[in-house]
Amino acid sequence: MSKNLTKEYKYAWDKYSKKDFKILFKISDDYEKFMSKCKTERECVKEFILRAEKNGYKNIEDIMNAKSPLKPGDKVYANNKDKNLALFVIGTEDMEKGMRILGAHIDSPRLDLKQNPLYEDTDLALFDTHYYGGIKKYQWVTLPLAIHGVVIKKDGTKVEVVIGEKDGDPVVGVSDLLVHLAGDQMDKKGNKVVEGEDLNVLIGSIPIEDKEDKNRVKKNILRILNDKYGIEEEDFVSAELEVVPAGPARDFGLDSSMVMAYGHDDKICAYTSFDAMMKIENPNKTCVTLLVDKEEIGSVGATGMQSRFFENTAAEVMSLCEEYSDLKLRRALTNSKMLSSDVSAAFDPNYPSVMDKNNAAYFGKGVVFNKYTGARGKSGCNDANPEYIAEIRNIMDKNDVSWQTAELGKVDQGGGGTIAYILAEYNMQVIDCGIALHNMHAPWEVASKADIYEAVKGYVAFLKEI
Repeated sequence: MSKNLTKEYKYAWDKYSKKDFKILFKISDDYEKFMSKCKTERECVKEFILRAEKNGYKNIEDIMNAKSPLKPGDKVYANNKDKNLALFVIGTEDMEKGMRILGAHIDSPRLDLKQNPLYEDTDLALFDTHYYGGIKKYQWVTLPLAIHGVVIKKDGTKVEVVIGEKDGDPVVGVSDLLVHLAGDQMDKKGNKVVEGEDLNVLIGSIPIEDKEDKNRVKKNILRILNDKYGIEEEDFVSAELEVVPAGPARDFGLDSSMVMAYGHDDKICAYTSFDAMMKIENPNKTCVTLLVDKEEIGSVGATGMQSRFFENTAAEVMSLCEEYSDLKLRRALTNSKMLSSDVSAAFDPNYPSVMDKNNAAYFGKGVVFNKYTGARGKSGCNDANPEYIAEIRNIMDKNDVSWQTAELGKVDQGGGGTIAYILAEYNMQVIDCGIALHNMHAPWEVASKADIYEAVKGYVAFLKEI
């Protein structure tokens, strides 16, 4: 039986003045430029550091080397292996009393090159890939794809690679079976239409001149890569190369009310969290923005949220503030409050059957709060306390922030997770809070510009007032 929609959240668009529209479109224009440029974790960290330094942030390593104490109002950042970033604005209160934390991830589903990726088959050169994160594999065929990443040579030289983004650049792609021969393929289940081992990226077809040589097309590709980047085939072993959709983020809709981009999940929350952080000056409580890696595969590894990077960095900051002890660090983490800034699923009228309309997010109705995520019986989720939710509600309403609540689809329909439960292990108050998307985890995702604007406002209000 269908349920009537009993809870109506108001459209954010209806409240905007001309000034609001001007700010909204300015933010979304900058966001599109950011998303067009920053398609990998490393690119995000590099760009965020450039922007942070322009806003007065200093590298914590420089502060530590100079043995300079931190004082209220100081701004510092910590870069973890170029794929993980923490930003702090020191408050007037002791950190022991808790921090205000925004946390988002900057990794997105994609195709990664294997360590020995380059091969030739029937006079075609291809890259062998291993997909990263949860994807519908059939969505990644017949698209123009680009290659982003780094190659580290044996002498430690880092070579940055971006192929397929500039005007005139070639693109690459994964082929699909023509419909005329796809009878058997069309009978397969969706998760089998294209197999993971078949996501091989076609990259060339011209052979080298020596007709007696073997693998002539592959060798021509190696010559091109060596001429342009100075890399050899063995350098792929120490490379981190990601295959992503080629092309810029763009306005979406005839009214330009939305943004289409690769990697909204979760760079849209990373960008808005960072933008809010840049607006914070001289807070009473220390404010933090965490931008982490590996969320799409369980937040594991040295740059994922499950590492000790944040805890260790907080300890270093407390030491520079001359207030560190193990007990004070534990108290600081326990007394902190956090928004786990991650995306949610927007209601899509093309697929209404998977959503509970009373508990779904909608475009243009503001930032989305998810009390819990997880799957089935809330398995694997952080379930926020109602006392904390009431406090958040009050702050959002007081600052005229449009907000809504949602679940990720109907019960037993599916599910997902965020980094919220990891921070909650410190006994801090945490709730998921992000932006609703169409096409989540697809090569091109869609978001509302109004929701981007409301997220920035909401994150600023949280950092200033919680």
